[in-house]
Amino acid sequence: LWHRIERAITKSPIKTWTTLIVHDIDYINRRLERAHYFFSDIKKEGVLLYDSKKFKLARRRKLDPEERAEIAKDDFKQWFHSAEVFYIQYENAFKIREYKNAAFQLHQATERYYAAVMLVFTGYKPKTHDLEKLSHQAAGQEPAFLPVFPRATEKQKHRFELLRRAYVDARYDKNYKITRTELKYLAERVLELKKLTARHCKKKIKAFV
Repeated sequence: LWHRIERAITKSPIKTWTTLIVHDIDYINRRLERAHYFFSDIKKEGVLLYDSKKFKLARRRKLDPEERAEIAKDDFKQWFHSAEVFYIQYENAFKIREYKNAAFQLHQATERYYAAVMLVFTGYKPKTHDLEKLSHQAAGQEPAFLPVFPRATEKQKHRFELLRRAYVDARYDKNYKITRTELKYLAERVLELKKLTARHCKKKIKAFV
């Protein structure tokens, strides 16, 4: 069926690039019951193209504390590890003086630490790459995250803005510039974020049970 649909899409006059994600109904419903953010978003925002009337999508059910802790633990492990990998890539780019690339890698590490926080605390990952929004959302769950990126002075604001813009501008804007000193400062703040993420996520997971 998957290959038949792919062939039909390929022959379609619609030129929009389409990617198929295929799972059986039991797999999807297990994740909907446990409020998995990816499948929950699809159910909420997706457009139904065909309904055979043979299946029903599950509703979110109330999770017991052990299940909530297990999900939070898995999410933390996945996103914290992903952040660490991007931080290593930042270090590699920094060493060879590829500072724009280093800024992007550092942005991605930061975004993933915040994703770990939000998934552990709320079970949901915000659909944004904006570190300004993510930092406020994380601080809303745990005030200890508020001072991670201080913005009291113009220099602090400028450096945070360089990191915030790095998701797009460090890749596509030829005028984007960031210095070695600015990167070193931001990397120190990201390591502080890493430390707080580990501490407070583990504390939250323990609190579930």
